[in-house]
Amino acid sequence: MPHPQPHVPEPPGVPARRAALKVLDAVLRRGSPLEAALAGAGAGLPPPDRALAHALASAVLRRLPDLDALIDSVTARPLPPDAKARAVLRIALAGALVLGTPGHAAIATVLPLVDGGPRKLVHGVFGTLMRRQARLPEPPNLPAAIAERWLANWGGEAVEAARRAVAEPPPLDLTLRDPAETERWAERLGATSFLPGHLRLPARMPVAELPGYHEGAWWVQDVAASLPARAMGSGGGRVLDLCAAPGGKTLQLAAQGWDVVAVDQSESRLARLRDNLTRTKLAAQVVCADVLRWAPDAPTDAVLIDAPCSATGIFRRHPDVLHRAHPAFIAEMAELQARILSRAAEWVKPGGILVYATCSLEPEEGERQAERFLNDDARFAPEPAAHDGRILPSGFAQGCDGFFVARFRRNA
Repeated sequence: MPHPQPHVPEPPGVPARRAALKVLDAVLRRGSPLEAALAGAGAGLPPPDRALAHALASAVLRRLPDLDALIDSVTARPLPPDAKARAVLRIALAGALVLGTPGHAAIATVLPLVDGGPRKLVHGVFGTLMRRQARLPEPPNLPAAIAERWLANWGGEAVEAARRAVAEPPPLDLTLRDPAETERWAERLGATSFLPGHLRLPARMPVAELPGYHEGAWWVQDVAASLPARAMGSGGGRVLDLCAAPGGKTLQLAAQGWDVVAVDQSESRLARLRDNLTRTKLAAQVVCADVLRWAPDAPTDAVLIDAPCSATGIFRRHPDVLHRAHPAFIAEMAELQARILSRAAEWVKPGGILVYATCSLEPEEGERQAERFLNDDARFAPEPAAHDGRILPSGFAQGCDGFFVARFRRNA
């Protein structure tokens, strides 16, 4: 009886590339979010390998059009978009040209992912590009469909800002529990500030090791993501925070004096909200429910809807959205937003406030949605606030997430 072959560990660096290959397949072929794909592909990997897989996949997604242009420049016929040889070359080139991996290591660690003829092809294409001292353009190019859409909607300046923003993970923005302490915390952390209660630090800071984290003085939140709760103003009544997780706006509303009911259908994401409420010593009622099936026991003073959307505005930290947000998906999300808006409008007291927001750069999920709502419900009127409207990637120094915020008042 033959003995089973002993398991031979893969050479260092190969497991991370194998995981990155699986992540990219899930994102680009199946439309999975990057983080969800990594949770599956990276299961069982040591933390350094998991981090490398994430960095490689993210680098490919940030630079995909330019990586493909390099590959196509040295092949007699373009490789199919879903060819494994193309996917492996993307990873090798991202390692060498973006992450600074030595060329010999970048190619040696991807060759085990392909067999036969493609292995020779991958080696040849990579070697040719390295001998030509290939470089990627700066700033990166956006996917053509995204660039055309955003150019038509927002103009060339916004597209150029988006190109600069996609190159690297964004800086770290914090929201303070007490805006009156902005100057003190800015000095203590060496941070810059664009608004009261906001701080900005460099990317890749060790969040849990920063002063103020354990005492709950602040939480991580992009400056643009803080604008919907700022548009709500100071409290004095009960507010429903719908689609609330992971909870930055819930914390803001509680700190602004509102009696908050936070509703979201994801129990795992609400766990993070509960942890942050405990850490910051802020209070809110947390409800795990689908807002299309749940209803409050009585009308309320205010409602904040951070609606599910295509999320194209958060491409700086989630570059996968640039490759998943197709027109059909955007239209699907817009219909869902309209249903949530229509339902939530019934829960606002006469004279109450309704704030609608999305982390999207698509007018269908912003301006057009607001116009549609006002046309359909004569009980509400637009009420300009200090922090509403369209927020583009060029909205603050060094950039920000793309957002749309609209505030409405129900007729008394």
